[in-house]
Amino acid sequence: MKPFVCLFVLGMSLHCASARTHSLKYFYTASSHVPNFPEFVAVGLVDDLQMIYYDSNRKKAVPKQDWMNKVTEDDLQYWERNTQIDLDQEQTFKAGVEILTQRLNQTEGVHSYQRMYGCEWDDETNEVTGYNQYGFDGEDFIVFDLETETWIAPRQEAFISKLNWDKNKAYNVGTKHYLTQICPGWLKKYVGYGKSTLMRTVLPSISLLQKSSSSPVTCHATGFYPDGAMLFWTKDGEELYEGVDYWEVLPNHDGTFQKSADLDVSSIPPGDWDRYDCVFQLSGVKEDVLTKLDKDVIKTNAKSQTPLIITVALICVFVAVVAILGFVLYKKKNAKRPPTPVSEPGVEEELNPKS
Repeated sequence: MKPFVCLFVLGMSLHCASARTHSLKYFYTASSHVPNFPEFVAVGLVDDLQMIYYDSNRKKAVPKQDWMNKVTEDDLQYWERNTQIDLDQEQTFKAGVEILTQRLNQTEGVHSYQRMYGCEWDDETNEVTGYNQYGFDGEDFIVFDLETETWIAPRQEAFISKLNWDKNKAYNVGTKHYLTQICPGWLKKYVGYGKSTLMRTVLPSISLLQKSSSSPVTCHATGFYPDGAMLFWTKDGEELYEGVDYWEVLPNHDGTFQKSADLDVSSIPPGDWDRYDCVFQLSGVKEDVLTKLDKDVIKTNAKSQTPLIITVALICVFVAVVAILGFVLYKKKNAKRPPTPVSEPGVEEELNPKS
C-alpha cells in the first residue's frame, strides 16, 4: 500500500543526485451537500503539478499547463476522449456516494467519496510502481495490492467489496498492467512535453525566523523546485538530530515548494552560534546552500507575538484543495460486483470496478 505522507530519512544525502522520481496522479472526488462546490472534481498531476482539470459544472476536461496542449500533436482526440471519461466517472462517483451513505447508514450531512490512482517512475533505474486507492469521508475504504493483485479492506464495511472485486482476476491483472505499463508510458510522455518546466531546478530564498527570543529559530526555505529537497541543521558540519524539528515539504501557490527546520537555541551559548548552519540540498544541484546561525539576520516579531511563517493554507488555496482531494483520495462505484476492464485504457481510463 502506498503511504500518503512524505517521509524523510534524516541524514540522507542528495549530493549529485541528478536522477528524479516522476509521478502521475489522478484524484477523483464526489461530494454531497457541500455548498458552492462541484459535486464531482477530477484532477491530474505530473510531479505534483496540476496539468488537467474537470468538474461537474464545466463538463469539460481542460489543460492547466501550456505544455499539455502539445498532447494533441500525438493524439487529436485526447481532450474529447478524456472529457467523455470524466463524464462517465462523474455518474459513477455520484452513484457511489449514495450507495456508501446508505450502506454505512449515514444518509444525512456532508459526505465525500474519493479515489487516487497513478504511478511513479525513476528516470535513472527505470523502476516503476503504481497505486489505486479509494476512500469515504476522508478514511481509507479499499486499496489495491499491486503485488498480490487483490484488494485490501481497511474497514469492515468494505469487506463485501473486497470479496466481489477479488473474484474478477482478469480485471485485477489488467489493473496491474495499467499501473505498471500504461500509466508509466503516459507519464514519460508528459515529462517529455513539460520537460522545460518539470526538469528545471530553482534554488530557494532562505530566511531565519524567530517568534521570540526564547523560541526556536526556524530556517525557512521557499520557492524551490523540484520538491526533492533536504533542509537540516548542522553543528561544526555534523547533522543535528537532537533539539531540532524537521517539517515536510509543502506546495506554494506558484508550483514551487517550501520547507522548514526548527532549531532549539535556548541552550546554545551566544559564542557558539557561529558553529551552527542551516543546510539546504536540492536534487540535481551539487552545491549545498548554507545559512549561518546569526542573530543579526534573524527576522523576529517578538513584540507582536504573531507567528512569522505564513501557512500553506493561506498561500495555496487551490493547490490545498487539490491536496485534500488527493492525499485522502479514492473511489468506488457500487459494492455489488466488479466490472470488466476496458480494452484500451488511456491514462484516465476507468480502472474502477463497476457494474
